[in-house]
Amino acid sequence: MAHANARTTPYARKLIVVRVLAGHRPGEVAKQLGVSRQTVYKWVRRWRCEGVAGLLDRSSRPHVMPRRTPPATVERIVAARAEHHAGPVRLAPIVGIPASTVGAVLARAGVPRLADVDRLTGELLRGRRHSDNRYVRERPGDLLHVDVMKLGRIPDGGGWRVHGRQATVDHRHKPVLIGFDYVHVAIDDHSRLAYVEVLQDERVDTCAGFLRRAVAWFAAHRVTVARVLTDNAMSYRRGNAWIATCDQLGIGRRFIKPGHPWTNGKAERFNRTLRTEWAYATAWTSNDQRTAALDAWLEHYNTARSHSALKGQPPISRLAA
Repeated sequence: MAHANARTTPYARKLIVVRVLAGHRPGEVAKQLGVSRQTVYKWVRRWRCEGVAGLLDRSSRPHVMPRRTPPATVERIVAARAEHHAGPVRLAPIVGIPASTVGAVLARAGVPRLADVDRLTGELLRGRRHSDNRYVRERPGDLLHVDVMKLGRIPDGGGWRVHGRQATVDHRHKPVLIGFDYVHVAIDDHSRLAYVEVLQDERVDTCAGFLRRAVAWFAAHRVTVARVLTDNAMSYRRGNAWIATCDQLGIGRRFIKPGHPWTNGKAERFNRTLRTEWAYATAWTSNDQRTAALDAWLEHYNTARSHSALKGQPPISRLAA
């Protein structure tokens, strides 16, 4: 296949050489094939120097590129990608290089796209669901995505991430299991501003209380919640306390399509960010230590962290705009 920018193919170049060697003038050959005389001279010269190999496609890349990213910087970008499992927009402030340069370096290095790898391990995924349909509500508060993420609690002194899996195997046989934390999240569709609480369960009264506090928190940021989107859990679908709370606050209820959790994609994506950047970001030595670190991380997420969907700006910038 010919080079994307080539005017001729290897066959046409060979035809140029054959006709010139047969006695045709270069100007006549140029008119016959619709190219310039300089092009005719170029291919004849390459054939004389390299033979048939000189008529094949070659890269258009310059021989000297003084402004190309230095190898040391390339290694730093690739190492940052392996450490943070983040995209160019988030890596740019970390390595101090424009996001466009970071993206180009990762592409040249053959690093897989984030959508094709496991964000925790970096391993390639066999398959994934993907849609090119993207949407965003026009105003903050038009739609609030709500979800619950379960996290295994951490025993005092640390779990398997600190001591290894063999050291914690006895926990499986204890009469009282360590249990789970239930991380309730609410994220605004327009601004991506997020509110999170770690609670003891996901019962309807707990979910309703979380919604009240989340709505009050968003109101303090001048965001009036109009609708809430959840999955089809009984606490949301039929829970009396949840329904009553939505009615009292004047909030419309919306539900995802059954069997399609990606309908609530912004909350699901935020859950993944919580896992990689907070819950599993370090080897915690206690459950309280991990929970206490949530507020500082959430403040960073809302006010300072670069968000790829917001062109590198933090969620709070959408409210200022």
